[in-house]
Parts: sequence; structure tokens; C-alpha cells
Amino acid sequence: MAEIDEIYKKYSGKIEQELNLDDATIQDVSRDYLEFKKEMMPDISRYERWCQSLGNIIKIKLAVKDNDNIQRKLNIAHLDINSGQTMSLALISSLLVFLLGLALTAGIYFVINEFSSALLLFFGLVIISCLFVFYYFYSMPARLANKWRLKASSQMVPCILYVVVYMRHTSNLERAIAFAAKHLEPPLALDFKKIFWDVETGKYSTIKESLDSYLESWKDYGMEFIEAFHLIESSLFEPSETRRILILEKSLQVILDGVYEKTLKYTRDIRSPLTNVYMLGIVLPTLALAIIPLAAVLLQGLIRWYHVFILFNILVPFFVFYLTSEIMMKRPGGYGETELLERNPDYAKYKSRKPYVIAALICLPILILGLLPLIFQYTSIPSWIGLQKDYTFGDLGFSFMRDSKFFDFQQQDGIVGPFGLVALILSLLVPFSIGLFFIISYNMKTKQLIKAREDSKDLENEFTGSLFQLGNRLGDGMPAEIAFGRIAEASTGLRTENFFQIVNTNIHQQGMSVENALFDKKRGAIIYYPSQLISTSMRILVESAKKGLDIAARSLMSISEYVKNIHKINERLRDLLAEVVSDMQSNMVFLAPLLAGIVVGLAGMISLILGKLQAIFLQGGNLELGGIANLGSIINLFDLTKMIPTYYLQIAVGIYIIQIIFILTKTLVAIDAGEDKLKTVYDTSKNLKRGMILYVIVAFIAIVALSILAAVTLGGIV
Repeated sequence: MAEIDEIYKKYSGKIEQELNLDDATIQDVSRDYLEFKKEMMPDISRYERWCQSLGNIIKIKLAVKDNDNIQRKLNIAHLDINSGQTMSLALISSLLVFLLGLALTAGIYFVINEFSSALLLFFGLVIISCLFVFYYFYSMPARLANKWRLKASSQMVPCILYVVVYMRHTSNLERAIAFAAKHLEPPLALDFKKIFWDVETGKYSTIKESLDSYLESWKDYGMEFIEAFHLIESSLFEPSETRRILILEKSLQVILDGVYEKTLKYTRDIRSPLTNVYMLGIVLPTLALAIIPLAAVLLQGLIRWYHVFILFNILVPFFVFYLTSEIMMKRPGGYGETELLERNPDYAKYKSRKPYVIAALICLPILILGLLPLIFQYTSIPSWIGLQKDYTFGDLGFSFMRDSKFFDFQQQDGIVGPFGLVALILSLLVPFSIGLFFIISYNMKTKQLIKAREDSKDLENEFTGSLFQLGNRLGDGMPAEIAFGRIAEASTGLRTENFFQIVNTNIHQQGMSVENALFDKKRGAIIYYPSQLISTSMRILVESAKKGLDIAARSLMSISEYVKNIHKINERLRDLLAEVVSDMQSNMVFLAPLLAGIVVGLAGMISLILGKLQAIFLQGGNLELGGIANLGSIINLFDLTKMIPTYYLQIAVGIYIIQIIFILTKTLVAIDAGEDKLKTVYDTSKNLKRGMILYVIVAFIAIVALSILAAVTLGGIV
């Protein structure tokens, strides 16, 4: 037996080499599985480490139903942890936040030696933070599973395409899955490699058993994916070649139709949730902004500026984030961006921290300008350079609003303010500097990458037609070595012309084979055209040409036709989602900044009117004006010092606009393209540019125009 094993090991490698098997062999697939997983999922691995360390401190046993539900999500997300560890991590992290918050609360109490309402509010925020942290880590398996599902499901159609195209000329399921695993992008490629891994480790005896077991994980998300693979499996037992090809083509049509129907249903289902997001995340907060300044005055200071920050920068964004997360969880799979960002040659620019440093250097001076009112009032810097803490317009020679102060801090149980017009205008620079930081850094990180992606898509659109022509030439009996030169002549003026010229030059001038002309590491044409579609199409050409020119021709023509159909389906899906996406886009970058800017202008006008009336009252005592007796009692009712300073109100509103743009942009990208980090970062930069510029311009115009109107009106009254 030992001699037989030795002979088998000696000659099995030679046989495989002579057969020239595709380099996506089963051994290659399984050997690097764990290393591949670590490279492709660094974020998930970090969560695994937390669960394996903190999650083991407390042993928790869940109910059977909850345990099965969480464990299923962990399996989908490919996490090597159990449900008890996830629950333990959620409890411990929540407890740590509570203890830290309790210690801070106690420290603040001993410093101020007073149990105030603000301290009680802070402790309430600690409790809310504990609940949020618990929810965040408890729901992490569901979010990671959904993230994996969105990314993997965007590759379902290409997956079926690769398997079908391969099996058209080689009716071998094992080889077809290996081919798909090699040319698909992660994470679906990892799933297919694990199919082989489970066979080699003895978990399953055949590829079909392992595949069927894997498909069970898709039963809640992609029945069309399961049905398509079952049709592919059934083609293996079809004796008629014609019937076998028809069944394979039917499998691709099944998944295309299934994706289309699910997306059609999704567009109907998300209209109501998106309306809720629009009303609760944009309309109602904007209406609340309009009444908050007066409400703060009428309630005699019960509403303070930090209440506004908590409401608009913590509670409302969290609520909007929760609603949009529910919308993304319902998104069907089957379409979306399939490119793996990490494989882009310019990925180093995306990971670089240099854009953040450059953006910080540009935005820091703008932020300091926005904080000038606080710097002048609460620091000694003005006295160092010989300046006062505040100035009036009259001090600088302006006759208009000559008695109005720039910053206008009031003395009422301490320093209150600023309420001045100049302070309000300078406050616009605070959210603008924050938004500009992300605009500059995100644009620098993604500009080259997004341009390369768009160029690649344009190239692929042209390449589909050229691929069909190449298939026709091969079908006419023309050798591939000659066909590339003929297609280069027929593609004059197109971007693909140079690709075919390079292949033709490598064949006729360098003496290379077709495979080397395409894939040589130094001179291969693929080096200059880093497109997954082009690379895979040429791999199919090389593989199918071994079976004959006729089979190669049919394979290329089939993949060309399939890619056209996929493109049509994707365009129809985008048409279905266009109305929903455009509504959210307009609300995010136009309506919300516009309304918020006008409301900030109104708040500035109210502040100016109250300040002017207070000054009139202090100078002239009780006045009768237009039939209104005892103006002093009215002024006491509307005490400026009880109002939320417009400076802080505007900063809270500006930061809220930035948060809404971040949250809604991620939602829009997930709806349109699935899990796509590059598009998310690029679109965030683009939407911030539109939204923040509009907000700052509208707010500035509203502040100046309404303040001038109020000053003129009050000047006439005086």
C-alpha cells in the first residue's frame, strides 16, 4: 500500500500538469482559505477578537430560538464565534459605559457640589448610551450578515453567468464552480472556496452535497439563486446536448427575472418607510427649529442650548439612522456594484491619511474664525493683542445699527450669549469647516478611484460589442491569432482598439501564444485594462478554445449576449428606484438645507428684535406704542437672556445637516449599489458640497436680509 501511495503522489501531479487544468484547482482553493478570509474581512475579524476576549468573561446561555437565530446570522457573516459570546460582549460593553458614565457624573457632582438639572440630564444620557451600546453590539451579527448578503448578492448574477458559460462547453459542475470561485469578487468567492473546503475536510462527500448545503443559507434572501443552481445541476443529467444548453440558459433567465420581481416589490415596500424618514428626519425637526427660539423664551429658560444639541445631534440622527437601517435590511440582493475596492491599483490613495492632514490644515483656520466669539469672551487672547472683548457697529464707524454689538454677550446669572449678528454670521463657519474637511479629504481619496471605475465601465460597454464580433470571427473558422488583428481594425476609434492591437502585436511581433499575449505578467494586454469582465472573457476564450473554435465562438457570443441582458436589467432596476432615490436626494441636498437656512435667519431676526426692544425699554422706561400700553411688561415676558443663543442654535443645525447627509447618502448608495464603500465616500463628498454650500448661502442671506428688515422696522418705531 505504501508503494501504491508513493506512485499515486508521483504521477498525479504530472497528469494534472499535462491536462493543463485551470489554475483554480481544488487544492489551491482550500489551502489559502483562512488567510484569504483574514485579508478580505479585517473589520469582521476585529469584532471576532472582541467577542473572543470580552465575550468569554461571562457565560450566557440563550433560549433555543434566540440562539438559533443569532447563530444563523453569525454563520452567514462567516464569524467564528457563538451567540453566547455576542450577548456577553453586548452586556459587558454596556456595563463598562454605565460605570464610566457613573464615574463622570460623580466627578462632576463633587466639582460643582450641586445636583442640578444639567447633571441629571447627563446621567440620563449615560443610561441612553448604555442602551444604545447594548443594541449596537447585540444587533451587530444581523448588520454584518446583511452587509455580507448585500455584497455577496450583488455577485449572484455574474456567478450564475460564469458557471453557465463554463458548463456550456464543459459539463462539469466541480470545474465550473472552481472557475467561478477564481473569477468572482469576494465575498462570494470566499463562499465558493469554502464549498471545496468542506469537501476536503470531510464534512461532505461530494461537491453537490456541499453546494446544496451552502444554498440553504440563501433560502430567506435569494430563492432565485437556489432555483438557478438547481437547474444547472439538473443539466448534468440531460442526455440531449440541445436540451442541456437550454436548461443552462434558462437558469440565467430565472435569476434575472427573480431579481427584477424582487426589486419591483422592494420599490413599493419602501415608499412608506422613506416617507417616515422624510417627515421625522427632515420636516418635523425643521418645524421644531422654527418654534424653539420663542419656546425657550416663553418657558423662561427651561430649554437650554445643550438640550438642542442633544435633540438634534444625538436623538434625531440616531432615530433616522435606525429607520434607514431597517430600510437597508429589506433590500433584495441580485444587483449592485461588484468591484472589489482593495484590488484597485490606486487603493493606497484611498487608505492614505494624507488627505485628512491636508483637509485639516485648510479647515482649521476657518474653524478658529467661527469660534472667535467664544475666544474673545472666554480667553485672554484679546487683551494680549490690545483688543476689547466686544465692539459695536458704531465703534467701527457704521451708522447703521450703530448701537448693536458684534457678539452681544449678556450678564444674567453669569455670561449668556452670544446674541450678536456678527457672532451668528461667524457661527456659519463652524459647520462649514467641518463639512469642508470631509469634502476635501473624501474627494482627494476617491477622485482617481472613481474616475478609473467610470473609465472601466465605459470600456466594458464598448467591449461587449467587440466581444460579439470576436465570437463571429472565430465562428467563421478564423484562428484566434488572426481574429484579434481583424477586430483591432474594426474597432478603430473605440477604446477597445488599443487592447486588441496590443494582443495582435504580442502574437505577431513577440511570438507569444494567445494566452501569453493576454495574461503575460510583463507585456500582457490585461495589465493595461484592469477590468474583471475583460479578464474573465479572455479566460473563457482561452479555456473554450481548447475544445475548438466553434465552442470558443459560442462561448464569447453567449457571454456578450448575457452581459447585454444584465445591463438592461440593471438599467430597468435603476428606473424603478429612480423616483425613490431622486426624492431622497432632493430632500437631503436641497430641501433640508434650504429650510434650515431660512429658520436660522428667522431665529437671528427674533434675537435682534428682542435685543433692540430690550435696549429701548432700558433707555426710555415704560412706553406706549401703537396702542400697546406698558411695553415693559411685554419685554419682561420676552427676555432675551432666556432665549437660546442663535450662535449655538445655528451650530447645532449645521452639524445636523452634515449628519443627515452622511446617513441618507449611505442609505441611497445601499439602495442603488449595495455595499459599496467607494461610492459611499465619493457621494458623501459630493452631497456635502451641494448641501453645505446651499445651507451656508441661504442662511447668510436670510440672516442679513431679515436682520436689516428688522433693524429698519425698529428704527422707524424708535
